[in-house]
Amino acid sequence: MLRLASLAGATMLRRQARERREFLHRREVQARERQIHERKQAVKDALAAGKKPSGDGVASATDPTAAEDMALDDEYADAGIEDPKILVTTSRAPSSKLGQFAKEIRLCLPNAHRINRGGYTMAELADACRANDFTDLVVLHEHRGVPDALVLSHFPHGPTVLFTLHNVALRHDLPGDLARSTVSEQYPHLIFEDFTSPLGKRIKSCLRFLFPVPREDSKRVMTFANERDFIAFRHHVFVPTSHKEVQLAEVGPRFEMRPYEIRQGTIDNTTADVEWVLRPYMRSARKQKQL
Repeated sequence: MLRLASLAGATMLRRQARERREFLHRREVQARERQIHERKQAVKDALAAGKKPSGDGVASATDPTAAEDMALDDEYADAGIEDPKILVTTSRAPSSKLGQFAKEIRLCLPNAHRINRGGYTMAELADACRANDFTDLVVLHEHRGVPDALVLSHFPHGPTVLFTLHNVALRHDLPGDLARSTVSEQYPHLIFEDFTSPLGKRIKSCLRFLFPVPREDSKRVMTFANERDFIAFRHHVFVPTSHKEVQLAEVGPRFEMRPYEIRQGTIDNTTADVEWVLRPYMRSARKQKQL
């Protein structure tokens, strides 16, 4: 029986890997066909207007820039069409602080649902996400009662991003009365600071598409500020005090997060390819800025 179960598990992982490869191949083919169509249409429009086609209009679809764009692992190409649906949970037997932190993360993410981990395995959680059309799974971990890691897995094909957490402060640990009041559930505006490298843009996409598009009159804002590869998260509400100024109030929680691995698959796929991993002990690593 154990051998049959292991064979079934291996078959499922191979099927998931195959589905991911097929998914990425379709993305690449669609991008190439769309680019060729747009360039042909640009040539037709130029000829119809009696103008000479520009160099961009007749450029090859396999030029370096196009090849780089099409090689991008773009699982988020269709994100934003529908609001995300997120499942938040923790490691097994969480402490009271980790449980409270999970509740606050759930309040930060619109359309998020929190469940108690109980005895569920990662494979069971992933199957539940697929069966109920969740777009992302957030799993929080701790060490001796202190939240120290966050795993973000995108469905149905990945990626999975692993972060370390630092300097976690819960809402009730922050000064001010707002930290003890009811949390606004408006869709927040987002601020991303200094995500300039290809890896930074990749991480930005993973975080940005956790949130639906806000209304213009939303008074809630969340900030992800990168400094030396540590991403500072802050959650504020604001009130306009004049036509040029607003008054900010921090709601919480606050923490810093640092990515250390990206896997090309979902959280239950332990054999997924590693897209990127932090290697802090490589020569001159301290001089390099990853994000």
